[in-house]
Amino acid sequence: MADQRQAPQEAPAVRADPAARRDVSAWRPGVPGVVEVLHAHFTGYAYPMHVHEAWTLLVVDDGAVRYDLDRHEHGTPHDTVTLLPPHVPHNGSPAAPGGFRKRVVYLDSSRLGEELIGAAVDGPELRDPVLRRRVGQLHSALGRRGDELEAESRLALVGGRLRDHLRRHRTDAAAHLERRDPVLARRLRELLDARVVAGVPLEEAARLLHAHPAHLVRAFSGAYGIAPHQYLMSRRVGRARRLLLDGLPPGEVASVTGFYDQAHLTRHFKRLVGVTPGRFRGPGARSGG
Repeated sequence: MADQRQAPQEAPAVRADPAARRDVSAWRPGVPGVVEVLHAHFTGYAYPMHVHEAWTLLVVDDGAVRYDLDRHEHGTPHDTVTLLPPHVPHNGSPAAPGGFRKRVVYLDSSRLGEELIGAAVDGPELRDPVLRRRVGQLHSALGRRGDELEAESRLALVGGRLRDHLRRHRTDAAAHLERRDPVLARRLRELLDARVVAGVPLEEAARLLHAHPAHLVRAFSGAYGIAPHQYLMSRRVGRARRLLLDGLPPGEVASVTGFYDQAHLTRHFKRLVGVTPGRFRGPGARSGG
């Protein structure tokens, strides 16, 4: 049966503001299961639709964020923890005049299991004071060198709590996600995942998957809420983030992640992350032990 839900209205455009803040601190701690830690303060920036390979564990400390996930609009009240699943498109924009201050832990996609993605799509906001407190403790431990064992312990407690929440809704949510994931769209996603750096022309993808190019784009966009090219660029930016945190210069990162040149990387990176690659991995950035 076709999905009858209406796509949410686009968020009000955020006007460019030369004085808008885009403060970002990102690092990769030496803690298994943690792909990246990001602390950011944005006052005039809206994230376009994009995807992550990792689970996104988010808390907003000041202000508020509104976002769309699977064609449903959501928000981030102060007392919640937000969990966004991998490979599911979402966006984000300030929902308060002062913007927002957020802390994010990106967890390896295997940390929670793909069988829980559907539950996270249906219920990304978790109102749980205990979980909120534990996430704060996790961030504190991740920010201190030498406390990796504490961070691993905190992460284990957070992971257990997240799984408890998601498993309550697992059966119905997983079935819903499967209906929203047509075979053709899934096959194209697998092809894009296999050729993130090299890319694949639409005509070639259509031949490989035995589908008309227009039908292929419609199937993918209908299933995931994002066009194939947007998905591919999002994956490339995700790889670029990791390499920048490894210390590679932006020019080299561009050449090994599928971008035409550094300017091409910078344009897409700033659009999705909010800052240039150089600012993302600036002189003051921390690195894992």
